[in-house]
Amino acid sequence: MKKVVGFGDYILRLSPEGYLKFMQADRFVPFFTGAEGNVCTSLSYMGVPTQFVTKLPENDIAECALATLSKYRVGTDHIAYGGERLGIFFAEKGASQRPSKIVYDRKHSAFCESNPEDYNWEEIFRDAGYFHFTGITPALGGNLAQICLEACKKAKEMGLTVSCDLNYRKNLWSRAEAKKTMEELLTYVDVLIANEEDSADVLDIHASNTDIISGKLSREGYIEVADKISKKYNIGTVAITLRESISASDNDWSALLYQNGEAYFSKKYRIHIVDRIGGGDSFGAGLIYSLNAGFDAQKTIEYAAAASCLKQTIELDVNLSKPKDILALVGGDGSGRVQR
Repeated sequence: MKKVVGFGDYILRLSPEGYLKFMQADRFVPFFTGAEGNVCTSLSYMGVPTQFVTKLPENDIAECALATLSKYRVGTDHIAYGGERLGIFFAEKGASQRPSKIVYDRKHSAFCESNPEDYNWEEIFRDAGYFHFTGITPALGGNLAQICLEACKKAKEMGLTVSCDLNYRKNLWSRAEAKKTMEELLTYVDVLIANEEDSADVLDIHASNTDIISGKLSREGYIEVADKISKKYNIGTVAITLRESISASDNDWSALLYQNGEAYFSKKYRIHIVDRIGGGDSFGAGLIYSLNAGFDAQKTIEYAAAASCLKQTIELDVNLSKPKDILALVGGDGSGRVQR
């Protein structure tokens, strides 16, 4: 397996226990997380060599974050140090008709104040095969959009496969800002991951006959979206996750892979959700694993969808599923029977 490099923020998640609302909580469960870090952690757990690149302050809390990465054997050789704080977000889990809520406190974090000289991309990409980032990273402001662009250019120059998850966050930047920045970055992207909202919000490409609120999705509409993205941005592999929300607790989940003008759909899973945060990151990790392993197109999308399905049954942000567990689900073993 080729080494995968991820670049992004690493932050502290604080959550009330169980399904308590913020107002009910008198204690919070900590967990260190971040979109690209989650992808690297999931891949490392699957046995893929990884390096996660970020910037951390030099304090005891950052040491805890590093310990989390080390626990899952994620490479940390190229992490930069400096700044004053680690970013934080608070997550309240929804249930049934009550949605989940997230509150961010990440401004002026060490990563948000990154400088171009913090990262030697030629050294970072040596012996790597994949570079992964998401739309969250350039949205954090400062120099990060420019740093992302420099990383993408160097990755392409050195022959890496570049993957990107659009991951639009309306609280971080406007649609116009996202479109302008991401369209420049997409010039260097080989594998693009999106969902129904991202493709509309960032790229202004909409699926026909689809209503995400009611849960009505059109397969033909998403083939059209993937085709438009592929042709407009010259991206060879486009993957779109398809979430049909019955409630905050129960979703139907599937995905589409578009390659060489052909569309491949995964099977659909009915998920009773334990924790949906990180579901998209686990899909990205599953997709990168499959491409790295040389799976054919149908097996690739089946593996990525099944990986994400399993993650949403796991507490916190990371998919702690081995390839054998994911392939068992791909093969039809979704009974959930006790393994003795």
